[in-house]
Amino acid sequence: MAAVSAAGAPPDLEARGVVKRFADHVAVDNVSFNVARGSFFSILGPSGCGKTTLLRMIAGFIAPDTGDIQIGGRSMAGVAPNRRPVNMVFQHLALFPMMNVAENVAFGLARRGVARVERNRKAEAMLERVGLGGAGAKRVDELSGGQRQRVAIARSLVLEPTLLLLDEPLGALDLKLREHMKIELKQLQSAFGTTFVYITHDQSEALVLSDHVGVMNRGHFEQLGTPQELYYAPATPFVAAFVGANNRMTGKASAVNGEMVEVATDSGWQIRARRNGPVTAGSMVEAFVRPEAATIGRTSADLAALPGQMVHAGEVESLLFDGANSAVLVREVTSRFEFRIALPQTGRYADLKVGERIAFSFDPERAACFAARAAHA
Repeated sequence: MAAVSAAGAPPDLEARGVVKRFADHVAVDNVSFNVARGSFFSILGPSGCGKTTLLRMIAGFIAPDTGDIQIGGRSMAGVAPNRRPVNMVFQHLALFPMMNVAENVAFGLARRGVARVERNRKAEAMLERVGLGGAGAKRVDELSGGQRQRVAIARSLVLEPTLLLLDEPLGALDLKLREHMKIELKQLQSAFGTTFVYITHDQSEALVLSDHVGVMNRGHFEQLGTPQELYYAPATPFVAAFVGANNRMTGKASAVNGEMVEVATDSGWQIRARRNGPVTAGSMVEAFVRPEAATIGRTSADLAALPGQMVHAGEVESLLFDGANSAVLVREVTSRFEFRIALPQTGRYADLKVGERIAFSFDPERAACFAARAAHA
């Protein structure tokens, strides 16, 4: 479950055993969660996992086959979309080009029959709050992509919904603008205190924006938790592989010593990793090591001071320069397994060359070992 609201206040959103089928396909499979009042909750998952179907049920566009969705403590069974305390921002925004900015923001108020003077006042006040004061008379096509995003959000928030649903709203933006809008969205949600429910397949968006995230796969949640919990303590192999970069290795647990597992990988490499869930000696396992959990050295002596870490020999396969996110791909010399290592931001290893022999290690406490997925089936 996601975090519940403060004492005495029902969560702004609660799903109880929600199921949705299309013919013989189960799109949403017995999903239960709740979203605290005033929080930012993201539903993260690959295409086809059921996240958009779940969002459409919250909005009221489709009804669950079984289960219940409550908003503000009230069941939405039989409540039409236009009667729900919900508004939605779509990926393509759906702004009206024949209207100016203020008219776009005031559109929903006009549909509700709010008097012109009052809706103009509310639209202007909302534009001020989203940083577009004085832009009301502009045409939509005069705005930048980020400004249009803010108009779409203003148009939704001016109606004072309990929930604002956002269906991959940054998907059509270029990379630099997406990065900028992530910060803007987080700041807007914090300033307004409205509960945001955000759909995305982009793990970076979910981690940066959210108070809590539900990782969805094949119609169900694999894990619900804070971004930190998902990243540092994945509950399943799917979450470990999907959230953040990882080196994934399969093999057999040659020994289990308390929380630590000795793994003989399929490629012939011996490693150690922390046990996540039940793992027995002789069973097939999956191990995950994040690039930043590894350390590189010119020689094994450079890594001698790292307690409890096995030192491995490698050969530089490829250099991946990406500023602060730069990494190196290393071939472990005996197994030939390709292992990704995050480079320190000091520039110390900026002179590495392809083919160079190096040493590396990783912290087994920060590596995750699971029983192989086939064993879970």
